[in-house]
Amino acid sequence: MTNSRLPTYFVSHGGGPWPYMTGEFRRNFDVLEQSLVDMRAELGDAPKAILVVSGHWEEKGFAISSGVKPGMVYDYYGFPEHLYHITYNAPGSPELANRVQHLLRANGIEAALDPTRGYDHGTFSIMKPLYPEENIPVVQLSLDAGYDPALHISVGRALAPLRDEGVLIIGSGLSYHNLSAMRGTGGYEPSRRFDAWLQETLVHTPSDKRTERLLEWQQAPAARAAHPREDHLIPLMVVVGAAENEAGATTYHQKDFAGGLTASSFRFGRVPAAAPSNGDLQ
Repeated sequence: MTNSRLPTYFVSHGGGPWPYMTGEFRRNFDVLEQSLVDMRAELGDAPKAILVVSGHWEEKGFAISSGVKPGMVYDYYGFPEHLYHITYNAPGSPELANRVQHLLRANGIEAALDPTRGYDHGTFSIMKPLYPEENIPVVQLSLDAGYDPALHISVGRALAPLRDEGVLIIGSGLSYHNLSAMRGTGGYEPSRRFDAWLQETLVHTPSDKRTERLLEWQQAPAARAAHPREDHLIPLMVVVGAAENEAGATTYHQKDFAGGLTASSFRFGRVPAAAPSNGDLQ
């Protein structure tokens, strides 16, 4: 195991319980799945635990899942019945939950422990292909329902020490999330335009200017067409805040998702020095 600082990730988590499915719908996520396999390869055995900031959990304030054995939250609809009985059985970590709470409180941010919160699909949809052995402890952190970008960047700053403690911080959302437009072709061009802004902001903009651009994300091309509600974008703010002065890289990029949508995932910081690498170590 390496003691190197872990990078952070923003992952476009896909639709519903896709890793548990077969057939045509499942094939929409082949490229995303490969990116998660590659992500595991570049991390090696470095993560001791994982903190997921999920776009599917929001509270008035912040909450942290603190149960020993989290259950499941089936936060989707219209799928076959058996997909409401699937499980992801990784343990929780009260120890990590308490550490997260301590770090936030030390920076003036209150967060409540929630021992009953289960894994929502923002978590288990990426964890199933990423760590199918279900043996790495996972803790979830909610969003604050006010969606303030500056507040969530501050949360990331507060949690940055976890990266030196073997904790992998993942923001789980979608780079494009307009469900009504996804039903046709209306989302193709807005997703492309907003993704181009994300690429410019996260990968090609100096880190000292990146935060400024994210704080003003609503001024981006097609911003509100891409995110009518920003619940699936705000997890990005946390992971950028936790690696604020470190370079970004694209880890997943697809221009033909679900026919013609553009979607991406990103890494911030270098992969662990002792882990095998799949690609650019920007």
